[in-house]
Amino acid sequence: MGVVVRQKKPGKGQAWWVFVNDKGRRKSRKCGSRTVAERVAREIRERLALRDFGIALPAPAPTFGHLADRWFSTYATEAAGMKLSTIVGYRSLRKRHLVELEAVPVNKITRGRVRQFLVARLVAGLSQSRVAQLRSLISGILSLAVDEEIIPANSALGHRGLFRGAGKARREINPLTAEELALLLETVRTEPRFRQHYPLILTLALTGLRVGEAFALEWGDVDFAGRFLNVSKNLVMGRVQTPKNGKPRHVDITPALAEVLKKHLASEKERGLRLGLGGPPKLVFSDRRGGPLDKSHFINRVFTPALQTAGLRRIRVHDLRHTYATLRIKKGDNLADVAGQLGHHSVKVTLDVYSHWLPGQQKAQVDALDSLLALPSAPQAHPEDGAKTKGARNAV
Repeated sequence: MGVVVRQKKPGKGQAWWVFVNDKGRRKSRKCGSRTVAERVAREIRERLALRDFGIALPAPAPTFGHLADRWFSTYATEAAGMKLSTIVGYRSLRKRHLVELEAVPVNKITRGRVRQFLVARLVAGLSQSRVAQLRSLISGILSLAVDEEIIPANSALGHRGLFRGAGKARREINPLTAEELALLLETVRTEPRFRQHYPLILTLALTGLRVGEAFALEWGDVDFAGRFLNVSKNLVMGRVQTPKNGKPRHVDITPALAEVLKKHLASEKERGLRLGLGGPPKLVFSDRRGGPLDKSHFINRVFTPALQTAGLRRIRVHDLRHTYATLRIKKGDNLADVAGQLGHHSVKVTLDVYSHWLPGQQKAQVDALDSLLALPSAPQAHPEDGAKTKGARNAV
């Protein structure tokens, strides 16, 4: 009998495995971290020892926490294709909301228990979208138990009825009007403490880029001749990743924005020489040393104070993306083009998020049915009716 913990290929970042050689039968399983692998090996040794002493005890099911450790070390990793922001979000959800399940054996986590757990979170005030994420996380961890034949079925699957409207909660937006955006841009352009950030805020306002996409832009991504940006990267928590949907895209820029970026490039060349870089910093928008910008610093030191100086309500910097979308849609631009600029998977996503911002256009489209069907026009108000209405208003 032998139970060994080791890496298949020794080296930093390599997964740890448990190898079992028991009476000529050999098995191995990847466990992720060394800590998890050693814990699994210890449990296997104890079970084999009991068997050799003739003690036929049923193997206890692993706890939810035990499976969670293995799931996070194996599947919730960048090497497995999961984005860093998703990993951080899942870890936060586990730490804040899954503590009561950690010590529960996975075979005791029934469908009813999962539903009761999720309903309790909704009653406590957690948003539907966040509870839906919790369900997905629990489901992912329990799927590992199903794959290893520890439990017959994943008790976290389904429960969809709990999350009707979750998308609406996730898509609450607060865009600026055209007048408000113009005021913000003028404030940033003219106020000395904000002026250096005018190219960045104008870019966010006139392209609909996500903040991380703008922070990751390099000068090689700017095509002045074709007047577009090649958006292929996203800066998240200081790490460069692919855009949210994983696909690069070309984003058109207006003539005014192109001119602002040209002037910005000229000033960046001078700054780069002062910094000893021999040219402009690699990034279009960088910190004082030519490195990546920090999102929290930008929001707290630049964006929010600029809103306050302009006398505008407080919004998220991400609402500049929503501002771009709503302004374009309101002026009747092609939805497919807007969706492409935003990097949405489909026009349906764009419609789901922004259609309710077009009540006037929707009413006009409904009214057009009269003409389509050649129906007689609505009767005009009689002059006497108008007089009566006017008299009633005066009486009030």
